[in-house]
Amino acid sequence: MSATFFVLAGCSGGNPFEETTDPDEEAVIPESISFDLDSVTYNSSADTLTVRGIGVDNTPYEAVYTRAADLDRGGYQAYTSQSSPITRHSTAYYKTEGSTRASVVVTGGQFEHYFGGARYARSGSFDAPNVSDQNRIISYGGNYVGLLNVGGDGGDLKTPAAGTDPSVLPVQAAEVTGKVLVNADFTQNIVEGTVYNREITDMPSVEMRDLALAPGALDPDNGFFSGNVTIDTQNKGEYGGVFGGVNSSSVAGGLHVSDHIDEFDDEEEFGIFVLPKCGTDGDDAVCDQPGT
Repeated sequence: MSATFFVLAGCSGGNPFEETTDPDEEAVIPESISFDLDSVTYNSSADTLTVRGIGVDNTPYEAVYTRAADLDRGGYQAYTSQSSPITRHSTAYYKTEGSTRASVVVTGGQFEHYFGGARYARSGSFDAPNVSDQNRIISYGGNYVGLLNVGGDGGDLKTPAAGTDPSVLPVQAAEVTGKVLVNADFTQNIVEGTVYNREITDMPSVEMRDLALAPGALDPDNGFFSGNVTIDTQNKGEYGGVFGGVNSSSVAGGLHVSDHIDEFDDEEEFGIFVLPKCGTDGDDAVCDQPGT
């Protein structure tokens, strides 16, 4: 399937909409990762997401996404928005771990174009872990979720009227699942890792290569990091993230990659990871290694 992301032109003179955002989040996310997504606010009492910046997703600039538990993947909660059968369908995933959180949103394609982005943030200040020469590398492991500018099974789309021309109908973004391992050296301020065991939920036969999170720089003052995503050492995109909690007990991050799946043309993927530190409650099975 051939498709491209459509980038809206920004308004001159700044954003005309008043909003509340996390200043740490706003300051550090690479534009290639946040892309169209300006902010995401979770309403715990209503169990909804308020999404700002994704175009044509229900209402002007800001839209409320409702829970779609059938689309939950690996501990990431799903939310969707679609105002009618002939308007775009949007899928969002959101997860928190301790004081860190991340979200990813991608619209299903309509009229050949897509919108998308990912964000991550931390509540509170950065607390670097206590490390020694014998234990200076800290690992974080868990699940990954991503969304493609490729149509999935369409199971969450609203049903159109009989006889509606298929050329006007949207598609639903396909989901990608996988695992993530992040290793952080807090003495040399380097982060690296991998996204592996990747699979398109609706197309499990499509070969999905592992994504290497190439060694990237960690800012020792605020716990933010970023680097390149590679396959066979060839650059495919960018990743970034933030450590949070006491002794950096969790990490949240996002990525954006393109031209990384052989079966598609012009494909792009936004994804997120929200992981506990190995050795803490809820850590992944990959953390259970001899000598740890």
